[in-house]
Amino acid sequence: MDYLYHPFRSYRNTVFANNGIVATSQPLAAQAGIEVMRQGGNAIDAAIATAAALTVVEPTSNGIGGDAFALIWTKGKLHGLNASGPSPKSITAEKVREQGHEKMPVYGAIPVTVPGAPASWAEVSKKFGRLSLLETLAPAIRLAEEGFPLTPILGKFWRIAYDKFKALSDQSSEEARTFEAWFDTFAPNERSPEIGEVWKSPDHADTLRQIGETDGRAFYEGPLAEKMASAVQEHGGFLSTEDLAAYHPEWVEPVSANYRGYDVWEIPPNGQGMVALMGLNIHSADGIIPKYGEVETLHRQIEAMKLAFTDGKAFITQPDEMPVETEHLLSREYAQKRAGVISDRAIDPEPYELPKGGTVYLAAADGEGNMVSFIQSNYMGFGSGIVVPGTGIALQNRGADFSLDPEHPNYLKPGKKTYHTIIPGFLTKDGEAVGPFGVMGGYMQPQGHFQVVSNTVDFRLNPQAALDQPRWQWTGGKTVQVEPDFPLHLAQALQRKGHDIQIATDSGGFGRGQIIWRNPETGVLEAGTESRTDGSVAVW
Repeated sequence: MDYLYHPFRSYRNTVFANNGIVATSQPLAAQAGIEVMRQGGNAIDAAIATAAALTVVEPTSNGIGGDAFALIWTKGKLHGLNASGPSPKSITAEKVREQGHEKMPVYGAIPVTVPGAPASWAEVSKKFGRLSLLETLAPAIRLAEEGFPLTPILGKFWRIAYDKFKALSDQSSEEARTFEAWFDTFAPNERSPEIGEVWKSPDHADTLRQIGETDGRAFYEGPLAEKMASAVQEHGGFLSTEDLAAYHPEWVEPVSANYRGYDVWEIPPNGQGMVALMGLNIHSADGIIPKYGEVETLHRQIEAMKLAFTDGKAFITQPDEMPVETEHLLSREYAQKRAGVISDRAIDPEPYELPKGGTVYLAAADGEGNMVSFIQSNYMGFGSGIVVPGTGIALQNRGADFSLDPEHPNYLKPGKKTYHTIIPGFLTKDGEAVGPFGVMGGYMQPQGHFQVVSNTVDFRLNPQAALDQPRWQWTGGKTVQVEPDFPLHLAQALQRKGHDIQIATDSGGFGRGQIIWRNPETGVLEAGTESRTDGSVAVW
């Protein structure tokens, strides 16, 4: 039977619980979080367990060799963790050009940056967890050792990745050697595993066990680090054992924008969460009240987002390399100036004139009030395609976002953090937690955050409905993609306003999100999960 054939429309209800909730894109990963919560862990332990399990049960979107970000609410305060890794210390734009590249390559060893995800698990566990890191990783280790059957959307994207790396490998013997370990690990039968077929990775389990037993250090020092550096350098990359040993995640102060009485929180640059905040500020600066299902509201939302995104791509990078202060981009002055550009016709945006002078997402919450918004990624699906033999480690290709243009703020430099797409979100009101939310999926993420917040705050949609509403996505110029079930009359009306509307044939490119809200009076938790993937909510 065809597990991707859906002739009938279905829907989900919001899920409620009072002791704990974990919402993510894979049922087994959500259950891993609830399992450690039942063993005495809190929402932070549950988030780590779920994140580690996702590297096993959704390798099409993340892995041990990727980055992570987190927003953690505990004891009445929101904490931010930036666990993105920098470029290798030995890389330069000149060296990349010497290898024949006019821009950063997307796959292979060159775009590999230092992975931050394992360090994020250890850091969060040490600061806020109750259980040992090994205890929280136990469900993920078991899943890797015993195996699990592929879910439908997972199987779909696994096949796409297989076809992609097969096509790259067929180009030359050098490319074939580059991706050989990927095929050995993720296509051991010379094909991608099928939906419902059991896949296991004992090497992945061994690596997770070493990470757990050493509070993460085995990943950054010793045999694993040596194997990673060797695998990258063998294929022309620059990652070294020194780069790995020097890495530590960074605790940061979250940034926010007040949107119609709610504070929306994101991680500051180098993440693109700023784009969502800038878009929301621009959208609210004109004072026009949004109306549900009205083309004028949709038009102004799209225009606000395209302005914010254009500016974000032009300016956001590692904070000390940005040509404009974060505070200015979040200021009322900036929002009003950009809102003034919006008219009743679609525009082709240009960057703001400076003032002179594949990802997985999970949300977890417990009955004590702890709440976590956590996201991790290998970037484009499986990442670089570089897999470290005998470890299950698929390395990210985050460096692909660096520019080789010396005039660009995101210009490649040694030890620099690039513009980063993955962003966790969090909502508060009057200083109290409402809850974590997120929408993963490359450059769809801030657009997904924008739409989920508007659906919640402007239109009072419940968590599941806020996720289910058909989405739009600005892709450049005047082009806007909409989902297959996006109302046709609204798409036609947007077209008349000058937007180039493209109706997608499926929803795979419109992000995958999760939401958990907490009732401030009763403490009851409510969650929605993504209908565009194998989403699941596990409760206790």
